[in-house]
Amino acid sequence: MLVRYNPNPFDRLLDTFFRGGVQWDGDSDVSFWTPAVDITEQDNEYVVKAELPGVHKDDVKITLESNILTIRGEKKQEENVKSENYHRFERSYGSFQRSFKLPATVKASDIDAVYKDGILTVTLPKAEEAKPKQIEVKVK
Repeated sequence: MLVRYNPNPFDRLLDTFFRGGVQWDGDSDVSFWTPAVDITEQDNEYVVKAELPGVHKDDVKITLESNILTIRGEKKQEENVKSENYHRFERSYGSFQRSFKLPATVKASDIDAVYKDGILTVTLPKAEEAKPKQIEVKVK
């Protein structure tokens, strides 16, 4: 896929924000890592998938409070960085946090999270009242 380069810094910031990735504050070497997330709705559940490459599962915390799902964690930098002679340093490290407001129709007691191959999948089952119902039409 080809992506058109946009020299406008504000547009680049918006592109990065909505795609996920690394954001720089512009004046220093500080970067903020934002994992990319896909959210889908199915008949019986919502599914949130977050890309967390290089993050250990023990460094990921998921909370649900007042219908807000929060995924937070940290991608830790390798210990031996100082001994290397880097020519380019593009991989990002540090803390991250993503929060999403959920519909009130999520069954909080049955939320499930699985972490495999750098992808965190959070499954949020819908409560019975939120599931679509088919009503039979009778002909008289």
